[in-house]
Formats: sequence, structure tokens, C-alpha cells
Amino acid sequence: MTPSRIPQQVSIMSESIHDFVARDIHGHERQLSEWRDQVLLVVNVASRCGFTPQYRALQKLYADHAGKGFTVLGFPCDQFGHQDPGDADAILDFCRTRYDVTFPLFEKIHVNGKDAHPLYVWLRRQAPGLLGSGAIKWNFTKFLLDREGLPVQRYAPATTPERIERDVLALLERQTAH
Repeated sequence: MTPSRIPQQVSIMSESIHDFVARDIHGHERQLSEWRDQVLLVVNVASRCGFTPQYRALQKLYADHAGKGFTVLGFPCDQFGHQDPGDADAILDFCRTRYDVTFPLFEKIHVNGKDAHPLYVWLRRQAPGLLGSGAIKWNFTKFLLDREGLPVQRYAPATTPERIERDVLALLERQTAH
């Protein structure tokens, strides 16, 4: 399956994640402004990766904090070792039957290169990785965004959702107090 090609309608100079559009796992175009006022964890996911068991912890994080204004957005990606070769139906079936995933999943995308989804072009520029690297290095790279849709932290694939939870809670509490 080839990742969906969404025209780069939004400039990489966009002001927040809310300026972007992505197709969900069912092929429906979704305005990411739908998650305005939510703390978001955006993750490029894969079904056959050593980090795939993180789906369980991502789902737990989502389930535990969705009622407080938190959402995980999962973007399947097959750019790293061909670790998510299935079509949308296979990915959805895998996520639901193996990990009970209920957080929003999107169509398979590219996160690097000339065909990178505009959201990931923007995320890479807004929150560079180690030593200023923009490229996504592997599956399960995570971006934590505040309620205004701005990235506040980028996490390496090995950083578990359990370790990110304290940052999610701090952001939820800080932004609830205002």
C-alpha cells in the first residue's frame, strides 16, 4: 500500500497542528483542529517493529487521560525496515485485536523525504531531534503538543509512554490552571 498523498495545502510555516489535514484510517479527511484544546501525543507507529508493544502503553495513556483533554494520534509509517506493510484494514485489525487501540489512527504516511506528510515536515522543523537533526530516525518517535497545538517535546522511539506520562500530566495540569 502506498501512503496517501495529501496536497501540501498548508505551509510548513503553519502556526499549529490545527492548520493541518490528514486522512484517518478509514480514508476520511480530518481537520486536526478537531483536537483543538487537547494535549496531543503524535506518534509514527508500525505493526512489526521492536517498539510495537508500546501500542499497549499508548492506549493506556490515552484511556487514563482522555477525559482530562488528552489524545494520542497514531500515524502508521512503513519507511523504516518495511515494518508496517499492511493496508489500512490490516493495520486497524492488528491494532484493535492485539492492543485494543481506540485512539485515532490515520492512513499510512511518510514522515521523511520528498513525500513526507506536511504535518511531519512541520513537526520536524518545530521540534528537531538530538543535535538538531530534523529527520525521524525510527518508528515510535513521539511529539507532545500543548492545547494550542504547539510542540513542547520530542521523544526518541525508546522513550516509553510510561516515561512520558509525567510530562503529559504536567501539561494537562498547567494548561487547566490557566
